[in-house]
Amino acid sequence: MQPESLSFIFLQAFLINNFVLAQFLGLCPFIGVSSKLDTAVPMGLAVTVVMLVASVCAYAINSVLVHFDIEYLRLIAYIAVIASAVQLVEMTIKKFSPTLFRTLGIYLPLITTNCAILGMALFQTFNDYNFVQSLAFSIGAGLGFMLAITLMSGLREKLDLATLPGVATTAAVAFMLAGMLSLVFMGFAGLGA
Repeated sequence: MQPESLSFIFLQAFLINNFVLAQFLGLCPFIGVSSKLDTAVPMGLAVTVVMLVASVCAYAINSVLVHFDIEYLRLIAYIAVIASAVQLVEMTIKKFSPTLFRTLGIYLPLITTNCAILGMALFQTFNDYNFVQSLAFSIGAGLGFMLAITLMSGLREKLDLATLPGVATTAAVAFMLAGMLSLVFMGFAGLGA
């Protein structure tokens, strides 16, 4: 696969350099919302939509900033775009699914501070992706986030059925599961060579 090909860029963001399990970005919603599959999948979809919107906007903003030679405003501009995109997704979920809105709780507005989304915007800028490559990268990163949170929620639901010793708290076991998932995803690093 060519390093510039869309399939390689997608695969790179989805599996090889998964934002959550290989680069350790976006861990707050990953741990906080991954206890039930019913909340993990919608959160993964919400993050994917925000990543897609942020990617399109970041590409356009970066073009304007480069044209006017004011690249130092990238970070603040990206943060403003991400916050706006999250507000849009939050209002949409509140309008069409109030139950899901209440279930996601504080984690929905926390997408704004999700470093995976800001990292996606900065990585696509620093890798100098064109518009289509940026779309492939953001979709791959969003679906990679959704894959990670879905896997984790499935494991945590199975873990709820297990008998654990009193020493093992749910948070400690969740972090151990996340570490094991991370080790599994590190095995995909060979695909990028």
